Amino acid sequence: MQAGSSSLGLLTDLYQITMAQGYWKTAKDEHEAVFHLFFRRNPFGGAFSVACGLAPAIESLRGFGFDESDRSYLSTLRGNDGEPLFEPAFLDYLANLEFACDIDALSEGVVAFPQEPLLRVRGPLLQCQLLETPLLTIINFQTLIATKAARICLAAQGEPVLEFGLRRAQGRDGGLAASRAAYVGGCAGTSNVLAGKVYGIPVKGTHAHSWIMSFDSEEESFQAYAQVMPNNCIFLVDTYDTIEGVRHAVAAGRRLREAGHEMIGIRLDSGDLADLSIEARRLLDDAGFNEAAIVGSSDLDEYKIVEIKKRGGQIAVWGVGTRLATAYDDPALTGVYKISALREPGGEWKHCIKLSDDPDKQSMPGIQQVRRFSRNGRFQSDIIYDEAAPPEAAWQARVFGDPDTKIALPADCASEDLLQPVFRSGALKMELPPIHDMRRRCLHQLDSLGPELKQPASAVRYPVGIEDGLFKRKQKLAAAKR
Repeated sequence: MQAGSSSLGLLTDLYQITMAQGYWKTAKDEHEAVFHLFFRRNPFGGAFSVACGLAPAIESLRGFGFDESDRSYLSTLRGNDGEPLFEPAFLDYLANLEFACDIDALSEGVVAFPQEPLLRVRGPLLQCQLLETPLLTIINFQTLIATKAARICLAAQGEPVLEFGLRRAQGRDGGLAASRAAYVGGCAGTSNVLAGKVYGIPVKGTHAHSWIMSFDSEEESFQAYAQVMPNNCIFLVDTYDTIEGVRHAVAAGRRLREAGHEMIGIRLDSGDLADLSIEARRLLDDAGFNEAAIVGSSDLDEYKIVEIKKRGGQIAVWGVGTRLATAYDDPALTGVYKISALREPGGEWKHCIKLSDDPDKQSMPGIQQVRRFSRNGRFQSDIIYDEAAPPEAAWQARVFGDPDTKIALPADCASEDLLQPVFRSGALKMELPPIHDMRRRCLHQLDSLGPELKQPASAVRYPVGIEDGLFKRKQKLAAAKR
């Protein structure tokens, strides 16, 4: 939350605040709790996800609290008996509430997998509960969009992908968040000028069909644009007849060159992009514009990009809008936030577990950490373990969802814990890197994945395991709760 802006204390679900009052009234508000934020399946039918949204989450937490206007509004809410929903003494309690939690998280751009915590929150039960909705709101969406961007960038095989989704995004905030997450996920730039200002993302763009249609002819519109924006000429060529539009762009490019400038390229925004780009490339090369890029847009996603490439398309830059910024084919990450441990002040930890007939919905107890094992620069497997009770000897684990299968680790693996300290007792301990470093981290992480995991539709599952000691405690606790 930016300094001087309105409070975001009420950007939550009502039941978070009613539960908070319940914890306060039952003297459980200061019990120490541990919650984990994780997701249950990879989106888009893929084999990986990209963690994103930590920096905006940190900014939100630094403004944690309920200002006078928040408390005044809460005082107006009524229960079904017509009486106030919240007691004045509780609202006074909220007035003095100061963020005091520990938070550990995956760095933005790190590749993640189902059931692994993206964040771990530890602190007073009441505060941990109040963080659920805002953290899910931020992390779920940005992780979703960063993952989609990574998939599209993989399909582009190193060619630049530009995020063009602002006009189709879910409102102003959604558009800004999508531009940020898409850049972390690997996009080279955005059309969103505000995202460029706020986050330092490169901004790209040229003109629309309306520019061309405002002139008597396409050729006249190209010449005019070349005169007023000689250093930003990518001509949109499909307003009337695409191939004729390429010829008009060539004519404008020649005049630009005579004036000491160079045409950047052309953009194809409709039709058969594979066939049109092949013919456009021939025309540009024959005219001496071998360096002019062909930009492709028109409802692209990773599947369309792969298909265009298979057919020999000559597109060099990909403008992706709706299907990226809205996560068109899978619009919500299955992110959840579950309590896993609780203790009274000075007491022993009590592990918590949610049971379900669906194994994927059965939660994990303990104070979880994720250990990633790598060999020769390639990720081998991840193991979830209880940080309060790490293995005493060799690492042994069972594959999540397939407890009869054990994870075999090569002897020469390197390893690291993925959850890193962010807050301690409410004080920020992490120095956030520039967004460009987050993007580079994502690209490096993708390089460390096996090729079978990077296909648009992959049936391969990256091995995520539960450390044997944690697995046995989980089984014992589940049996006791049943």
